[in-house]
Amino acid sequence: MIQGVVRGWDGTDRALPPCLSWRLAYGPGVPCDSFLLTCPWEPGGETFERGTEVVLTYQGAACFRGLVDEVEHRISERGGEMELAGRGMAARLLDNEALPAEYQVATTADILRDHVEPYGIQVAEAGDLPPVSGFSISSGESEWSALYQFARYYGGVSPRFDREGRLYLTPFPDREALVVDGTVAVARLCWRERRYGVLSQVLVRDRTTLAVEPVDNAPFQAQGGLRRQVLTMPGRSSYQAMRYSGTFQIDRSRAEQREVELTVPALFFAWPGDLVRLERPGWGCNGLWRVREAVVTAGDAGGETALVLADPDLI
Repeated sequence: MIQGVVRGWDGTDRALPPCLSWRLAYGPGVPCDSFLLTCPWEPGGETFERGTEVVLTYQGAACFRGLVDEVEHRISERGGEMELAGRGMAARLLDNEALPAEYQVATTADILRDHVEPYGIQVAEAGDLPPVSGFSISSGESEWSALYQFARYYGGVSPRFDREGRLYLTPFPDREALVVDGTVAVARLCWRERRYGVLSQVLVRDRTTLAVEPVDNAPFQAQGGLRRQVLTMPGRSSYQAMRYSGTFQIDRSRAEQREVELTVPALFFAWPGDLVRLERPGWGCNGLWRVREAVVTAGDAGGETALVLADPDLI
């Protein structure tokens, strides 16, 4: 059974009553993780309107930490119920706008100090990201955008949060893959190949020098793909930054080209970043995949984990 503690803006901690149903969604960054809990509530009893954060555990282990966005109390013919909804800790960075800034040389410590630590976010692994010369943050960007640009565009790593709300600036580890074969119950399976939106080529153009660097998606071109994008970069862009930005655009367009949706009638079967090997006779999607999204639900009908699997190298 899932258990929860809600921390209020007044500093008090209140234990949630046993949930009637719940839904926990996990992803690689954006959209950020989210939760939805429905609990019994006695009209006139304790309310949770002061809630700001929630910590959920399952079988004694943390399974979610995040922000309470909405609390609803309702009365119907079924009696009283309370519903809590919210998002993971990435919401702290998504909700707050960053101050415009120009760094002569930006380091990981600079970015964490200015754009992460002020929001009470714990950093589990900062990684080894290179310093970036001339890094700038424009007006209107969120704190998440500042962190993401620094880590992803220049360091090749997407920021991510774990189930305890801690930030990682490191790639997903390649642990031993979960094997889904004939011994694993599967409630639903769907796989798709999507060509729409996949880029075959990016032309990266420097605004000042007018230099153009082509970046090709050779495998998609070999499959007859033909979709080009022209990306104009600021004049101060270096050759490496130009080429990497083109590669980034192609990789992002390929991320959803091939994917599998797998539902297993078990709670917390896998987490984002986990490797899953499908081995089932007759399946056209057997092979190694990585979990991009996981949604865990439970209610009167039981519990299940719905996974979205994608190319391991693109997550």
